[in-house]
Amino acid sequence: MPENEKAPRPRHLGDDDRKLHTVDARTLRAIAHPLRIRLLNALREFGPATASKLGERLGESSGATSYHLRQLADSGLVEDAPELGKGRERWWRAVHEGAIFESADFLAHTDPEVRGAIGVVMHEVATTHAQELNTWLGTMSEWPQEWRQSSDMSDFKVRLTPELARELSAKLHAVVESYRDAVPEDTEGSAVVRTHLHTFPRPSE
Repeated sequence: MPENEKAPRPRHLGDDDRKLHTVDARTLRAIAHPLRIRLLNALREFGPATASKLGERLGESSGATSYHLRQLADSGLVEDAPELGKGRERWWRAVHEGAIFESADFLAHTDPEVRGAIGVVMHEVATTHAQELNTWLGTMSEWPQEWRQSSDMSDFKVRLTPELARELSAKLHAVVESYRDAVPEDTEGSAVVRTHLHTFPRPSE
């Protein structure tokens, strides 16, 4: 395997337990399309669905979702869920619960197609994060007071070296991981909580 095709370094804990997929250059090329990323996210968050149901959720035609689901299936990222279908109805599910990758590895890749692909993926992730936050801001008044008080939207500015920035991210990841199994799924009053982490340098001027 060429040096640039090696799997990127994992940055999360407990990968095997949560069925996380380590993205390589081939997989990256397959998912480097905004709709495919949205399809994967929808299947991972909401569970199995048909192309039609996904089209309704994402505001796309069933023809478009069906085509891109087949492309994702060819790359081993989604699969049929035949036990859910009736007649000619075809259900799809995500093969993995999530994905991990080291964006810096792909940005330094010798193949310009791979460098372009990681740009597409990262911008789509950033767009998704912004949409999720805006959805929360638009609906937070509908949530109980205790949930409104528990939400957070903070930003910090600290002077770091690249090594310390990586250390900071790793420690924050570890804190989140320590809460992953803290609350059973059927716990009354619980909800899935989204936490976004963005760490990046800013110009001095």
